Amino acid sequence: MVHYATPQSTPPMSPLHASATPRIPGAGAYSELPPPSPHTPRPPITLTAPPSKKKQRRTAARSLRAIRAVRALFRSLPILAPACRFHGVLPRHGGPSRMHDGHVSGASRTTGTLFGYRKARVTLAVQETSGSMPILLLELAMQTGRFMQEMGAEHLRVALECEKKPPGAGAGIGRTRLLDEPLWTAYVNGRKIGYAMRREPTEDDLTVMQLLRTVSVGAGVLPNDVMGRDAAEGQEAGDLAYMRARFDRVVGSRDSESLYMLNPDGNNGPELSIFFIRI
Repeated sequence: MVHYATPQSTPPMSPLHASATPRIPGAGAYSELPPPSPHTPRPPITLTAPPSKKKQRRTAARSLRAIRAVRALFRSLPILAPACRFHGVLPRHGGPSRMHDGHVSGASRTTGTLFGYRKARVTLAVQETSGSMPILLLELAMQTGRFMQEMGAEHLRVALECEKKPPGAGAGIGRTRLLDEPLWTAYVNGRKIGYAMRREPTEDDLTVMQLLRTVSVGAGVLPNDVMGRDAAEGQEAGDLAYMRARFDRVVGSRDSESLYMLNPDGNNGPELSIFFIRI
């Protein structure tokens, strides 16, 4: 008599009882799959480097040699005394003269960006172009949300003061550029808010500059997942807000510089002026 074994019923596979660590066959072994990334990958940094100080020194040396050659040429020419004089119209003296388009005459154009998480400190980044590395990164002792509220005023003035080092305090006195000073006392519309500190750009700073490389003027919010933050961190720090504009950079002296925001829509909207003073 032949006996047949009753087949055992196999329970159906359920996703709740699946293997906790999926595996893939390898060369005679099994390797674990990498966990999926919960964040959007950050964009690669393609910002261009600003002109080096060595190149600036070479340009200044060439300009100095050209000026000396012109002076030598004029000294070799005879001096002629005119019989009559022509009366010209002299410009009136006053504040920084502006052209018909609102730009300050003799100023250089730069890109300024104010950004930061709403509950964190606001950061000022100054770039030669919107796609270059920042030449100045300054962190102010004021929350970004509070600073954006101050921007609602008719005119916002930010004054940054640093102390001039006394003579003989150390080597290399007098050679520090104004924007290279590490610590500043910050005032907003005449009210002291604390200190501002110059720092090197972090990975988050470069990511913000990379995401805004094609933006010349504008304001908005960057998503937290692109910045590598999860939902809990985003709720704690708030959204990353930014405001970018073109500025006229005016160098008054070795110890004073100014940044005047250029309003793209004429005279409407708030204005922003930033002053750097070494006293």
